[in-house]
Amino acid sequence: MAQSNSLSSLKKNVAPYEKIETKSSIKQLFNTLVPLILLWYAAYLSLSVSYWLTLPIAIVASGFVVRTFIIFHDTCHQSFFKSRRANEILGTITGIITLVPYQKWKISHSIHHATSSNLDKRGTGDMWVLTVEEYEEASFWTRLSYRFYRNPLVMFGLGPIFIFLITYRFNRKGAKRKERVSTYITNVSLVALYSLLIWAIGWQAFVLVQAPIFFFSGMMGIWLFYVQHQFEDTYFEHDEEWSYINAAVEGSSYYKLPKLLQWITGNIGFHHVHHLSPKVPNYNLEKAHNATPPLQKATTITVRTSLKAIRFRLWDEESKSFITFRDLKRRKQGKSMADRTVPVAEAMHRPKPGLQGK
Repeated sequence: MAQSNSLSSLKKNVAPYEKIETKSSIKQLFNTLVPLILLWYAAYLSLSVSYWLTLPIAIVASGFVVRTFIIFHDTCHQSFFKSRRANEILGTITGIITLVPYQKWKISHSIHHATSSNLDKRGTGDMWVLTVEEYEEASFWTRLSYRFYRNPLVMFGLGPIFIFLITYRFNRKGAKRKERVSTYITNVSLVALYSLLIWAIGWQAFVLVQAPIFFFSGMMGIWLFYVQHQFEDTYFEHDEEWSYINAAVEGSSYYKLPKLLQWITGNIGFHHVHHLSPKVPNYNLEKAHNATPPLQKATTITVRTSLKAIRFRLWDEESKSFITFRDLKRRKQGKSMADRTVPVAEAMHRPKPGLQGK
C-alpha cells in the first residue's frame, strides 16, 4: 500500500512541469524546422559534388525529421501550445512533413497511453507482442507471421515503408469524419508538396535526397518506440492487476542518450516521465526527471545496452521478462530431457527381477 501511495504521488510531483512555455515552443520550432529545410537543400546541392556527401547530410536531416515528429507528438497531447486550435494546425503541418495524419495518430496514440503494458488490451498503437503461452498455442501461420514481424530486418527495414508509406495513407475502419478528413488533407498535401519538389528539381534528385531521409528517420522512429517498451524486465499485467502508473514508471524506460542524440530526439528518452504525464512538454521532461528522485530509479538503458532488445521476442508471464526464441527452444529441450530422465531414474531404483527375497 505504501508503495502504491508513493507511485500515485509521482504524478502530483510532475504536475508543475506540465506548464507550456510558448516562448520555448516557438524557439523549438525555429531550431528544428529551419535546419531541416536548410539540410534538405544542402543535400540537393551536394548531388552535384558526390552522393557520398549527400548521404551523411541526409542522415543528419533525418535526425531533424525525428525532432519534428516529437513536436508533432506533443501537439497530439495538446502539450506544445496552449491553444487546441494551434496544436491541431501545427500537428497537421508537422504530420505532413513526417507523413503521419494528425487525427489518426492522435487517437491511436491516446489508446496506446491508456492501455500500454495491458495484456488484455493490446493491438492499437503498440507493437505486436505475444506471450510464451500464446505463441505455443498459435497456429503455424500465426507463428510464422510473428517471427517475420519480429525479425529486425523486417521491423526496421521494411517497417518504415509499410507503416509510413502504406498504413498511414488509409483510414482505419470506423473512423469518424474528422479523422477521415485529416487523413485526406495529409495525403493531398503530400502529393502537392512532392509534386512541387519534383517539378523544381526533377524526380531523380528528389528520390536521391528524400529516400534516405525518409528511411533513416522512419527507422529511428520505430527503434525509439520499440526499445522504450521492449526491454528485458519491463511491465506487463492482465487488466485486473494492471496499473496506469506502474505501466508508466516500470513499463517505460529511461533511454539515457548522449546529449546530442537527446536533443535530436526531443528528450523522448525520458519516456517514463512522458507516460506518467503526457501533458509535460518535451522540453520539460528532463527537468521533471531530475526533480523527482523516484523517477530516477526507472529502468535505465543506454545505446549499448539497448541493442540487447533486438533479441527479445516473447513475454514470459512466469519470469515477468522478455525471452528470445532460443531461450524458448532451450527451455523445451530442458523439459524434454527432464521428462526422459525421470523414467530412467525410476528404473534404476526399481528392484531387479530374481533378487527379490534374497
